[in-house]
Amino acid sequence: MLRPLAKLLSLLFHPLFVVTYLLLVLFAVNPYLFSIQDAKGQGLVLISVLFLSVLFPLVVIIMLRFLGFIESLELKDRMERIGPLIGTGLFYMWLYINIYQNPAIPRAFSLVVLGSTIGLFLAFFMNNFSKVSLHAVGMGGFVTAILLIRFLFSYDYFILGLGPVGTYKIHPDLLVYGSIIIAGLVGSSRLYLNAHSRDQVMGGFLIGVIAQIIAFRFMY
Repeated sequence: MLRPLAKLLSLLFHPLFVVTYLLLVLFAVNPYLFSIQDAKGQGLVLISVLFLSVLFPLVVIIMLRFLGFIESLELKDRMERIGPLIGTGLFYMWLYINIYQNPAIPRAFSLVVLGSTIGLFLAFFMNNFSKVSLHAVGMGGFVTAILLIRFLFSYDYFILGLGPVGTYKIHPDLLVYGSIIIAGLVGSSRLYLNAHSRDQVMGGFLIGVIAQIIAFRFMY
């Protein structure tokens, strides 16, 4: 029972999805940060981010698997991660270059993407010496980015519209607590699945935190 749940958590919070989740958080916290405020325009931004941060890197990983450079999409071996990390890092750099000078995209999201890009290359560097949990890198960046968003936008609450489900006032601190809980669950899942040791999870989380802090110092 716990193993399928751990696998589901690992899939839902795969590191490739972190940038997209943070974009959705910014849309929810303050959609007026974006010059494009209509649903169609925001949808195009979301699709662009999905292509560059999820779909294209996934295509690279699948191609490497098809060509025999990697044995599994789970990238269990440390050396198998080199190609996917480089390819994904290049797409993230491309995404950052495209949004950094775009007046429709707020600096807060540029910060998220830059931090994620730095995290990827730090993980690539550390991978030469030791295997770290890429899920933990993503979660470290996720929690830190949520904390920075909370710091940058000191709102008493924000309105979350869920269509037919209703509209709710959400305190921003709930995002922080939620991100910490999610990070804990994902890290525990990686340990439960024996995908990583505790040191590899903690090391990955630290890389994610440091990457977002470096990006914050650069951007602000």
